[in-house]
Amino acid sequence: MLITTPVRERSQRELAYALMLPFMVGAGLVHLVLVLLSVMLTANLVGVPMLALSVMAARGLGTANRRLARAWAGVRVPDPGPFCAGPGLLNRLGAALGDVTGWRAVIHSLLRLPVAVVACAAAAALWGGGLLLLGCPLWAQFSALAHLSPPGWPVAALVSAAGLALLLLAPWGVHLALAPERMLARTLLGPAPGDTRIRRLEQARALAAEDAIARLRRIERDLHDGTAARLVTLAMSLGMAQDELEQADQPERLQRARVLVDSAHRSAKETVAELRDLIRGIHPPALDQGLEVALATLTGRSPIPARFEADLPERPAPAIEAIAYFCTTELLANVVKHSGARHAAIEVQVRDGLLTLRVRDDGTGGAAIGTGSGLRGLAARVQTLDGMIDIHSPAGGPTVITVELPLHI
Repeated sequence: MLITTPVRERSQRELAYALMLPFMVGAGLVHLVLVLLSVMLTANLVGVPMLALSVMAARGLGTANRRLARAWAGVRVPDPGPFCAGPGLLNRLGAALGDVTGWRAVIHSLLRLPVAVVACAAAAALWGGGLLLLGCPLWAQFSALAHLSPPGWPVAALVSAAGLALLLLAPWGVHLALAPERMLARTLLGPAPGDTRIRRLEQARALAAEDAIARLRRIERDLHDGTAARLVTLAMSLGMAQDELEQADQPERLQRARVLVDSAHRSAKETVAELRDLIRGIHPPALDQGLEVALATLTGRSPIPARFEADLPERPAPAIEAIAYFCTTELLANVVKHSGARHAAIEVQVRDGLLTLRVRDDGTGGAAIGTGSGLRGLAARVQTLDGMIDIHSPAGGPTVITVELPLHI
């Protein structure tokens, strides 16, 4: 594997990136000079629009550097949010001067100077030095290098071998030398930490709204197709029984009335049971006794054998308990419907202010958000409370899904 490393695409891309660094740094230096000049001229107010334009140019320069780092250095850097300004020149000027993404790009241009020098020097020393030493037997053919030519072929062979070793190690050396450059790109060219959290919460809010609408539609459908239909049947049965009772002096009419009343009674009990199930889906009564009792009851009702373990020295907030319960309900339903598992396990514990819920099964695997197993809505519910969900479900199983939630809101 070490011998084939130099021809790998990653090595070629990283070498090209290291060779482009001087030009990229040069553009950054020119921009830094413009920023400094604009700051010096702000005392006369002439530099204010110049500084705003410089910050906007820094945003563009940061976009170019981010794309190059993503394409050639293999850095996964998400795009920051777009530039937003209100109507009017003053609003645009103020938004440009306060643009966090632009100023972070300015800081990136400043801090990358020593980092780029190290990366370029490493690439030149490893690749250039390796090629130079590898060609040691040819030094005598060039007048500029003739005086450096080794005295005999054994020494020349050793020097060439050293050059070959440098070339073999060069891809790894350049990769390590570019590590600070990659770190700067990830830290300063992506969205600010606060922006990332805001964007994630906005996405979670949108998903939660969609999930809430879907739940309301499901409740409406259940009420319309189930409970409402049974109540209509109940009313019709009672009306028919009333008609029969008006002629109760006839034994056969009285018997029919009794049958109708018995049917209405059964329908009423079934309707009450359906309403209880629906209410339990909105807020499970078992949660009144705590999350551990509710999950133990849920596990005991599982159609497949399931093991339950809990370590809850502290009771979570009611909203957290409800989310954890519904997550467990959805995950257990996925295990039964989609996984083909024979056994499942549910673990819940509290550690360092976090509630960790873990559901395992020995099914076929392949679970992922967006595959139609309800995990998308589950992720939305979890993210609305600043939680996270991790899915490990390779093809063939087993599946382990971990949900982490804050203990208190």
